[in-house]
Amino acid sequence: MQHHGDISFRTRKWVKPEDLNANGTLFGGSLLRWIDEEAAIYAIVQLGNQRAVTKYMSEIEFVSSAVQGDIIEMGLSATTFGRTSLTMRAQVRNMITRELILSIDKIVFVNLGEDGKPAPHGYTQITYDRDRIPSMSLPAHNTPRRSQS
Repeated sequence: MQHHGDISFRTRKWVKPEDLNANGTLFGGSLLRWIDEEAAIYAIVQLGNQRAVTKYMSEIEFVSSAVQGDIIEMGLSATTFGRTSLTMRAQVRNMITRELILSIDKIVFVNLGEDGKPAPHGYTQITYDRDRIPSMSLPAHNTPRRSQS
């Protein structure tokens, strides 16, 4: 069991040719997409709501990189539960070189109600269980057609 202050929810990714930039190193955009995806899943599990959206990401400094074939590990930890929000921090490490690739002090997700507006989630503690995973998926969202004028 992870301790409260530790980074938890570790996910690993294998750096493949399509993840590289022109220099042959891991493309930052790919990494940020992975982090945002993992953070979204973490927020959904922590808040028990599939309508959780990214609100804010603090400064991101790339301190090292990865090359094709490297395995990176992403870790997230909830740091603060607001009334309608969840703040977490993220770290990404290269498992091959053991170097830190980047860390993000604050990623904030907002819990939305069915009306798409921020809604209280009622949680104050991290769950290490799967008890908050939503049991039903959201209905498919149809975009309203523009009226002809």
